[in-house]
Amino acid sequence: MSDNPELSLIIPVGPGEAADFPLLRQLSLLPSNWEILFALCEPRADLSSLVERDFYTVISSADRAVQMNRASEVARGRWLWFLHLDSILTAGMISGLQRALVVAPEALHYFRLGFAADGAGPTRFNAWGANLRSRWLGVPFGDQGFCLPAQVFSALGGYPERVSYGEDHLLVWYARQAGIALHEVDATLVTSARKYKRGWLRLTLLYQWRWLRQAAPECGRLLVRRLARRCLRKTA
Repeated sequence: MSDNPELSLIIPVGPGEAADFPLLRQLSLLPSNWEILFALCEPRADLSSLVERDFYTVISSADRAVQMNRASEVARGRWLWFLHLDSILTAGMISGLQRALVVAPEALHYFRLGFAADGAGPTRFNAWGANLRSRWLGVPFGDQGFCLPAQVFSALGGYPERVSYGEDHLLVWYARQAGIALHEVDATLVTSARKYKRGWLRLTLLYQWRWLRQAAPECGRLLVRRLARRCLRKTA
């Protein structure tokens, strides 16, 4: 494991997520100077037999935002990359991210989204909608693999911990309100669609309602801050 890692990959693991996810085997693709941190909420004795790389574990209370924040506090990389456990890691993603960090080192990076064929319903339309939302509206979600400088993440206050959902969505708004650029990595991140087995239409409508309701006040704050910055430039 590198003594001075360039990037810290943080993977939150929820309670009971004990399956042998493909991502665990794919971590061997990572560059040797990137470190891996599992943000746990309970001990996982099986990780050492599933992951063919050195890694750290950080255990905190069972809340994804809390887990990722605690792991970020001990991460040593210049950049933090947050990746969900049900993501599929590829060499193309890694090389795409490396190029993106050279082109826009201070940005909040995200990947194009794709869904695996393990769910229910026409999830290709969900991926299509998510990619349009990200590109046109500037609102990617956490399953698109956020990567940003550790200093920027800290300055933003990390993931908000006192929300019942959408901590990743809110982080994007905080970044935009602070003037942080968003950058789409030229690669697709495929993630599991198994959650849609609980009802594709119901979940699709629920997610749309939730993000729009959460976005409305944040969009207002963004417009106010942009107007304030514009006024300051005119008076300078």
